[in-house]
Amino acid sequence: MSCDFLKLANTGVQKLHPYQAGKPTSELERELGISNIVKLASNENPLGLSAKVKAALQKELAELTRYPDANGFYLKQALADKYQINLNQVTLGNGSNDLLELVARAFVNPENEVIFAQFAFVVYPIVTQAIGAKAVVVPAKDYGHDLDAMAAVISPATKLIFIANPNNPTGTFLEADEISAFLSRVPEDVLVVLDEAYFEYAAQDRRGNAIALIEQFPNLIVTRTFSKAYGLAGLRVGYSVSNPQIADILNRVRQPFNCNALALKAAETVLQDQDYLQESVLLNNQGMADLTAFLSEYGLQYIPSMGNFITVNVGQSGDLVYQDLLQEGVIVRPIGGYGLPEHLRISIGSHAENQRFKQALVKVLKLDKK
Repeated sequence: MSCDFLKLANTGVQKLHPYQAGKPTSELERELGISNIVKLASNENPLGLSAKVKAALQKELAELTRYPDANGFYLKQALADKYQINLNQVTLGNGSNDLLELVARAFVNPENEVIFAQFAFVVYPIVTQAIGAKAVVVPAKDYGHDLDAMAAVISPATKLIFIANPNNPTGTFLEADEISAFLSRVPEDVLVVLDEAYFEYAAQDRRGNAIALIEQFPNLIVTRTFSKAYGLAGLRVGYSVSNPQIADILNRVRQPFNCNALALKAAETVLQDQDYLQESVLLNNQGMADLTAFLSEYGLQYIPSMGNFITVNVGQSGDLVYQDLLQEGVIVRPIGGYGLPEHLRISIGSHAENQRFKQALVKVLKLDKK
């Protein structure tokens, strides 16, 4: 082959590496020839699909020869009713990742800077590099966002700031008053994306109401997803709430039909299934309490988490421990790529899945109780 097609790609894209998703169970089954695998790598909801969603999807199957509603009217209306906002403030995405990229593509150019924290979600540097902008990575504070330091590096070139709350992969959390105080220090022509993919798992009395802040801070964009607490990871549907003018701009670059018909119907249905959401959160709280007690019992350090996962220091190469756990049929997430080479991120699973993980970790690390 005479042509090096990599050289034809945009400069930022040339240096990118594909996003590494959690290993699927089917791949491990093929590689090792084992079954009964426990996957705790992708922060998925272990509860299973809402019964109401199953029924709604069954009815929707007959319409799959038709294109979905490109504007997602009924889902937008359900979101507007829930959060007491206007329809023209909502943008729908193929998961909330889609919205993160839309914001960057719509507003950032190669002359701009994008600010985000060390140990923050890997999509932030990916989208920044893809569009050729300058990434300004602010050192973490206790594995989370140092908002004072982030405010201090804002420059005339800054166009966008990403904040994950709770943060992935560390699970750290910013209080509502911290967010509000930070926003008051950000110039009005700098956009702030508050990525709340794990919002529903945060303690109810500490969540705050970021969406309500948009009226005071019109440069704020709040993104959320149905992939986690609502259990729709496989259907890929998320949304952002923003100033109407920002939403209009995002909809100009949004791909038509970026949310399929099943995703729209499932999200609209589960949004109103409060019993399912409460059960998801309760299951997560119970699993989190169980795993943190286990880690403390064996003297393993972990980062307190407000998500549906917990990040653990295994005291040695996380990649090697990950490989050893694979041999036991347990998939977790090594996060050396985030700059945490001795940590693993463990999703909270069902009670049975959590027990499998604990047994496997004790065996692999040869743990003794403290």
